[in-house]
Amino acid sequence: MLADFHFPDLQFYAIAIPAVLLVGLSKGGMGEALSLMGVPLLSLAVPPVQAAALLLPILIAMDMVSLWMWRQHGDRRTLTILLPGALAGIAIGWATSAFVPRDALRLIIGLITVLFVLRYVHMSWRMRSGAVIAARPHKPMLAHLLGALAGYGSFVAHAGGPPFQIYALPLKLPPRDYIGTIVRFFAILNAVKLVPYFALGQLDFSNLSISLTLFPLAMLATVAGAFIVRRIQPQIFYPFMYLMAFLAGLKLIYDGITVLAGGA
Repeated sequence: MLADFHFPDLQFYAIAIPAVLLVGLSKGGMGEALSLMGVPLLSLAVPPVQAAALLLPILIAMDMVSLWMWRQHGDRRTLTILLPGALAGIAIGWATSAFVPRDALRLIIGLITVLFVLRYVHMSWRMRSGAVIAARPHKPMLAHLLGALAGYGSFVAHAGGPPFQIYALPLKLPPRDYIGTIVRFFAILNAVKLVPYFALGQLDFSNLSISLTLFPLAMLATVAGAFIVRRIQPQIFYPFMYLMAFLAGLKLIYDGITVLAGGA
């Protein structure tokens, strides 16, 4: 098996390097829209399932850097209220991985996310007219539902970010606590996903070896993303995050419609 293994050619790395840079900047805190470009871009060089498998070890390495960069920030209540549903969502994704149309899931998550951002735009317009919009309190049932959708989407389509944003952004946490919370949330989910990914045979020696060659670039991009986000003021940060969520939603809608229409 080892004798048959060969590293990819330069054409692969010409596609993989931009993909890893985008995901790394996202992991540093610059928004889910950048991360969602990773698997589709890498899928130009390898099959989509292999692209997801190649990125998972890289995501976990990025998580380690992000956890260190944001170690002093986070919101324990938000994390603990979302995690049970998310872990259940991963389990459901594992159990139904052979039957679930991933592109339909992308479309559904994308539509929900775009509607969520449009609601934010409406609220912002009301605030400019003098209305006061308070931070939303925690809602356990909503947290369980959106946490499950985040875990499920993360497992089957690497698309768990928008459901997390739908729950967490209206809480209006301090920007650094928001980033610290989302970093911890997906670090836990990605670590848990290793078990079912290994069980499904998506992580093998060749994929892990290729992933290893991209680790240094992944670390650099993650640190760069954190460096940029730490210097963004709250009045800029939250509109930027909503913009990233909106772009992520549009990307998911596009991916879902394109593949479903092509298969029709």
